[in-house]
Amino acid sequence: MKIRCSQSQLVAGINTVVKAVPTRTSMTILECILFTADSDGIKLTANDMELGIETYIEGEVEEPGSIAVEAKIISNLVRSYSEDDFYITSGDNNKVYIECGKSKIEINGRTPEEFVLLPELDKSSPIEISQFSLKELIRQTIFSISDNDTNKIMTGELFEINEDQFKVVSLDGHRISVRNITLKNSYGHNSVIVPGKTLLELSKIIPGDVDKDVSIYLCENHVIFEYESVKVVSRIIEGNYFKIDQMISNDYETRIDVSKKELLEVIQRSTLMVKEGDKKPIVFTVKDDVATLSINSTIGSMNDDVDIEKSGKDIVIGFNPKFLIDALRVIDDENVTLYMVNPKAPCIIKNEDVSYLYLILPVNFN
Repeated sequence: MKIRCSQSQLVAGINTVVKAVPTRTSMTILECILFTADSDGIKLTANDMELGIETYIEGEVEEPGSIAVEAKIISNLVRSYSEDDFYITSGDNNKVYIECGKSKIEINGRTPEEFVLLPELDKSSPIEISQFSLKELIRQTIFSISDNDTNKIMTGELFEINEDQFKVVSLDGHRISVRNITLKNSYGHNSVIVPGKTLLELSKIIPGDVDKDVSIYLCENHVIFEYESVKVVSRIIEGNYFKIDQMISNDYETRIDVSKKELLEVIQRSTLMVKEGDKKPIVFTVKDDVATLSINSTIGSMNDDVDIEKSGKDIVIGFNPKFLIDALRVIDDENVTLYMVNPKAPCIIKNEDVSYLYLILPVNFN
């Protein structure tokens, strides 16, 4: 193999696929990036057996072939140069020769046949969604997946398609995040549980262009995301997702309409009164047209009044401030509406058309 490409193209390609290189693995070949040069162009591939990413970069193929190169080594080498062209050649005994400017480098590669290629999957009926919309869906839900592998399903997100409706759901046992959007086209009903790790890495590499689409293929055991010159292949999490509709009630005793910016600022300010690692609830005392938010800790105490529009009963209820902050940060509306039943029932934050819904369990307080 012999290729020539710019430093910027090489950096961009490595940055894309390196998200699928495992940090620890017993299969050392998976610590590599596979370079493939053929009539289709220059392709970079990484695969950790759960998540695989491949991308094409611009450049010239002078001799076709392939070689596996340790991701950390090639990444650090390429970054150490300024903008210039790279010549990469594979030789006997899997040697890799790199030339850039006045530099000539020789490193050890790995046999490309050892590399585990991405699975060949039957792709049909792609679901089209804009890069921007998919990136936003992930941003507005990913924070409430569980990082505990005890219940694998909670570490992923539900992707559910029903005609032109696309629903994304995540939960961690203390809160639920739901986003609903309308697609440009209609599709048959389908649903998969996508690992949170996949979505987190995907959100980092999607450019987020409003006018460019991502094609999503829901396969039997995998999900594929394709956009521009990039393909992301991920295993799905097997099992049945939780019956979310049974957990969410439309009943409420208290409704609060409030400025999102003001509410968020007060809650964020309250966390300054809590040492890292301490779990102190923020208490809402709702009465008439004011919600008093208070917090007490070993540092001190704080009380802050927020103007609200209230309908229904007065209520005193406590929350984990982080959960409220996570939800409010991803809501783009100027005003938000909170629905509450009693101090032991979940609080729901949603808009009129339920394009977003966040359910947060309250916490006990003295």
